[in-house]
Amino acid sequence: MSTDSVPSHAPHPDTLAAHAGVAPDPVNGAMNAGLQLSTTFEHTPDAQTPLGYLYQRYDNPNQQQLEQALAALDGAARALFFATGMAAGAAVLQSLPPGAHLVIADDTYFGYRALIDRFLAPHGLRHTVVDATDPDAVRAALTSDTRLLWAETPSNPRLKVCDIAALADLAHAAGARLLVDGTFAPPTLQQPLALGADVVLHSTTKYLNGHGDAMGGVLTFADDDALAADCYDARRLYGSSASPLSAWLTLRGLRTLPVRMERHCANASRVAAFLAAHPRVSVVHYPGLPDHPGHAVATRQMRDYGGMLSFEVD
Repeated sequence: MSTDSVPSHAPHPDTLAAHAGVAPDPVNGAMNAGLQLSTTFEHTPDAQTPLGYLYQRYDNPNQQQLEQALAALDGAARALFFATGMAAGAAVLQSLPPGAHLVIADDTYFGYRALIDRFLAPHGLRHTVVDATDPDAVRAALTSDTRLLWAETPSNPRLKVCDIAALADLAHAAGARLLVDGTFAPPTLQQPLALGADVVLHSTTKYLNGHGDAMGGVLTFADDDALAADCYDARRLYGSSASPLSAWLTLRGLRTLPVRMERHCANASRVAAFLAAHPRVSVVHYPGLPDHPGHAVATRQMRDYGGMLSFEVD
């Protein structure tokens, strides 16, 4: 999605990455978030929490600061941070009603497909696997019992690109929600909620953290609704909350996300162009290449960082 479409009064995505989630400390004026490792917080004898915190598993200052930043980056009403991307995705699946039907893309990250097959299908979750780049196949798979359409774009590992706006229309027409796994295209590259998605999933372990020193996952929601509340309860009750250190490290990583993504994209574009022209390489899966099946969609819905989408192969 081109940044030209962002209203002039809205903060630039790069500015949000640099500043979102933290205000100057009211006590000492510090401009960076402090690390709060406490597992418990002061509360009244009847468990009231005048400062908003009770127990680290429920919520904690570092997690809340990161969630504010991630919600701002994705243009979301609410964000929930988890211990891993798998835990985040599992919370959505665990929140679906008994007997619900799920439509899931065929190139969705293997861990989610394994989770559904091994642990959720035996308990009544029905699912259909489709090529989410084919709108007709998606339309045919949706039923009156479908509660969620799960897409991943660009996908891992084949970098398939789905038309988010088209999938959102199909899902909503069927009375379902659209979840987009945007791990391979973080918020500075792609804004699924602005294109009609209801939930966005990121493994923050990858680009959002960017330093290889903290695992995590996040769900961002277009609306702070019952699904968001259920996912929060799933995190709290299943114990899939992340540590304050992971939240602190991920918030630190956000500050360099724009410059890192620009270099990632520029380097990937050069490698893809080299491989595409190499006589011993038969196919290159990269959305920036003009002959990639998803090139037109990627050009329309993703920001062109580092010449990722606009270069020409010699």
